[in-house]
Amino acid sequence: QVQLVESGGGLMQPGGSLRLSCAASGSILGPNTMGWYRQAPGKQRELVAIRTSGGTTSYADSARGRFTISRDNVKNTVSLQMNSLEPEDTAVYYCNCATSSGTYWGQGTQVTVSS
Repeated sequence: QVQLVESGGGLMQPGGSLRLSCAASGSILGPNTMGWYRQAPGKQRELVAIRTSGGTTSYADSARGRFTISRDNVKNTVSLQMNSLEPEDTAVYYCNCATSSGTYWGQGTQVTVSS
């Protein structure tokens, strides 16, 4: 079983920056992927950015060039640096960990971009 705890959400003005962090506890064995998804009101949950334990990174088109994902495989943490935030980035952001034994989600952290 893997537990994920997110931190770092909040309210930011357009053009500002926020950093989300996620710490995983429990047993994470073998190749895995950690990353971030988001869900805006009335919309489906969507991928923002993921990074494999081998170092491969994928970004949503909306995040590429503005957001940067990083992870520490030893500490089992993953972070998302979000720059040039836009109102369209407003959503609940969820940390995700996918392993051979299952897929796990954090409780979510609210990000609101508004002036």
